[in-house]
Amino acid sequence: MNQKSNMHVDGESDGRTVPTKCPNKSGKPLAEGMEGRRPTKENIEQTTASQTQSWVNASSGLLGVREAAKQEGKTRFTALLHHVTVALLLDSFYALKRDAAPGVDGVTWKEYETDLDKRLEDLHSRVHQGTYRAQPSKRAYIPKADGRRRPLGIAALEDKIVQYAVVSVLNQIYEEDFLGFSYGFRPGRSQHQALDALWVGLIRKKVNWVLDADIRDFFGSISHEWLGKFIEHRIADRRILRLIRKWLRAGVSEEGVWAKTEVGTPQGAVASPLLANVYLHYAFDLWAQHWREHRAAGDVIIVRYADDIVMGFEQRADAERFLQEWKERLRKFGLELHPDKTRLIEFGRFAAEDRKRRGEGKPETFNFLGFTHICAKNRKTGGFSVDRKTIRKRLSAKLKAVREELRRRWHEPVAEVGKWLRSVVQGYFNYHAVPGNIDSLQSFRAQVVWHWSRALQRRSQKSRMPWERFGPLVARWIPSATILHPRPAMRFNARYLR
Repeated sequence: MNQKSNMHVDGESDGRTVPTKCPNKSGKPLAEGMEGRRPTKENIEQTTASQTQSWVNASSGLLGVREAAKQEGKTRFTALLHHVTVALLLDSFYALKRDAAPGVDGVTWKEYETDLDKRLEDLHSRVHQGTYRAQPSKRAYIPKADGRRRPLGIAALEDKIVQYAVVSVLNQIYEEDFLGFSYGFRPGRSQHQALDALWVGLIRKKVNWVLDADIRDFFGSISHEWLGKFIEHRIADRRILRLIRKWLRAGVSEEGVWAKTEVGTPQGAVASPLLANVYLHYAFDLWAQHWREHRAAGDVIIVRYADDIVMGFEQRADAERFLQEWKERLRKFGLELHPDKTRLIEFGRFAAEDRKRRGEGKPETFNFLGFTHICAKNRKTGGFSVDRKTIRKRLSAKLKAVREELRRRWHEPVAEVGKWLRSVVQGYFNYHAVPGNIDSLQSFRAQVVWHWSRALQRRSQKSRMPWERFGPLVARWIPSATILHPRPAMRFNARYLR
């Protein structure tokens, strides 16, 4: 991708991200499963006028940090911890999930809310006096679509609060540093913006080869030594650096047994997404940006969402040379590409013709952020396009989860089950309802309806539930399959083109 052009398909309009508002609004870090929520009306009413004024002052200070980071790209910030106020800790507390699983401390969100003012004042005092101690993360596992389990680290509640507050401060700096093609876990950025940027890049740039890369166990392989060096490029506040080291060295508790952590940062920790982005900003982003500007012979596009990276190349020689040099660079920082999940494939506007001429069949496909990307033709113009379909394994895994939950809800009232199914199907559509994916949406809906029908038949001990009875239930509770997202180019143009 030519960085000298006025429009960049990786989301950079003028070399900097568009400034966002203070962390209380669009500037929230998308951490811990996007657990951003606002206080309820009752909670807002409980906040005192002095706390409100304190937050106004704190937000003004954060905007000052942002402006300083924007003005001086190499400034090292020596005094940041004073921005972590009681008001910021309060806002951080209300940004966390109310129903999240407790960490090793066993304290839930609701329990901590009792006598909240005194708790936060005490926490604030310990953080600033240096007596705050990070607790180990509690190990938990979630199933992956391929049958394996992904390890998560559940932090203690006070660790979540402090991490969220510190991340809110650090985001003001790093949002001025991070490059446009980085989308994962950043304020005001989303998976669909990354998907839009990739689609636009594949269509508008001269892409003939796609490098679909996966870094093996990225979060578990981050070098603490290198991460510290990277952070110190911008952060010189020893108290902030000490807090980060405490979180990294707190260790992990699994079934009551503590284990030391010498590398990695726990997936699920509030600070982990930002620390991961900082690591890849220096280990990959800046290097890749320089490589495509000074070493590539043809166009190069880059889209990164956390450690999920897709690149497009005009020339195969560029792609092969980049891949080899990338492997060497990652080794320097304790990382490696997964050999089975990193592929260079022929993909682009000429791929179908060239492969057909060589007798090699249809172009290969690749997966990114839940969608399989396929070389296709525009149905109206006949020109090159890219179709996106829900990854088959993802669809099957979701249906399996729905079937198992229906069994668990076997004896619940029909209306309760219908209400739950409506939220599941609508949530699925909210993410997957992109243009061209209507067949996958209809298939998902039809199979959900079928599984619900089977569950009701078994519960009633009848061989068949007539449609006269079941049809109205479906019409009432199961949303219709409808495309909800605009064309990628429309949304991309609206966001980035001047």
